[in-house]
Amino acid sequence: MLQACLNGNRQRDAHPALPVTPQALAADAAAVAELGVTALHVHPRDTAGAEVLAGPEVATAVSVVRAAVPGVEISVTTGAWIQPDPVRRAELVAGWAALAAGRPDTASVNVHEDGWQHTCAALHSAGIGIELGVFHVPAAQTLRANGVPPGSVRVLAEVQPGESPAALLAALSWSDLPILLHGQDDDAWPVFAEAARLGLSTRMGLEDALHRPDGTPTLGNADLITAARAMLGT
Repeated sequence: MLQACLNGNRQRDAHPALPVTPQALAADAAAVAELGVTALHVHPRDTAGAEVLAGPEVATAVSVVRAAVPGVEISVTTGAWIQPDPVRRAELVAGWAALAAGRPDTASVNVHEDGWQHTCAALHSAGIGIELGVFHVPAAQTLRANGVPPGSVRVLAEVQPGESPAALLAALSWSDLPILLHGQDDDAWPVFAEAARLGLSTRMGLEDALHRPDGTPTLGNADLITAARAMLGT
């Protein structure tokens, strides 16, 4: 699986083509779907461009994107930096159960963040699949010690700068869940290439990279996905 990560937590000025509004996300979603992408990861924003977990903004972003690309999996974030209070974060996520067409298919939960298990439980109760974000070996060990939460659909092995994909994958070797391997910024393309070599799911988009594999600035998400598919040979 090749997932397109369209915006992440980057600021508006990070790239002129960074999609922030629901309409911009939908336009990029349609463009990458034309290139064969069947899964998206987006960070919904409010009208000021700040990331949000509140139901109305999440529902608007997801429903507008879904209308543009029906049948494509839509994932959102539950990052603790958006709502640091773990109790409130789980409450907001639990509220997504009532979002109807605006309810995401999956959501990422970072295992190293406080309250991650409560967030996972809230997602499962809401009927939303869980992508377990595992940033490093200690997080992999935490996940193993606590067990895989019900409703988990994959592990996002998110290699940190200067860290080894091999070490993280070894720490996750006990898991039967599919693994999506990816990096960020300077490591984005090397880790992508390693995922391709290993035949693992991976992702690409402006959340992870602002440059093409040759180091030249990218034009945007469709440009990155085009380069990614070329690297995958598809």
